[in-house]
Amino acid sequence: MSLCESDEQLMGRVQADDIRAFEQLYDRHAQRAFRVARSVCRDSGRAEDAVQEGFLCVWRGRMTYRSTYSFRSWAMQIVRNRAIDVSRHEGCRPQVAEQRGDEAEPVCASVAEQVLAHTEAHELRATLRHLPGAQSEAITLAFFGQMTASEIAQRLSVPTGTVKSRIRLGLQKLREEMPAAAS
Repeated sequence: MSLCESDEQLMGRVQADDIRAFEQLYDRHAQRAFRVARSVCRDSGRAEDAVQEGFLCVWRGRMTYRSTYSFRSWAMQIVRNRAIDVSRHEGCRPQVAEQRGDEAEPVCASVAEQVLAHTEAHELRATLRHLPGAQSEAITLAFFGQMTASEIAQRLSVPTGTVKSRIRLGLQKLREEMPAAAS
């Protein structure tokens, strides 16, 4: 067991039911997961619940993970989705930052993380411009606007399945075009 294992290597061990590898992934990503959940829930208690539920979903869904995408992105999306669910379950809609003409940046704990988040968001927005308009719009509403596929479908007056297809196809293209993210 190496101390320098990548997330993807650890996830391979998790898929073989290695709880210690899962603990390492949790320790490595729990703070970021909390910030993601907190940005959605706007409440520390709900954010903690979302992180716990999110990592439980990671464990339960470990066999669905594919090493063709980054563990961090996959896990943070699961945590974000759980945070949205927790907020809705508590009878409180997740707060979405006021639209300012450009999408809101996530709240970060340090200057270094703010710079990294800004750089990643800038790269993502630049890559989004290369997608067909419908795919770009669906992804922007889902990830920056924190809307569900049903909400996007209602807003765009298209079927929910169409929205899901646009997001899936757009994400496939983004994966191909985005520079490889360091874990």
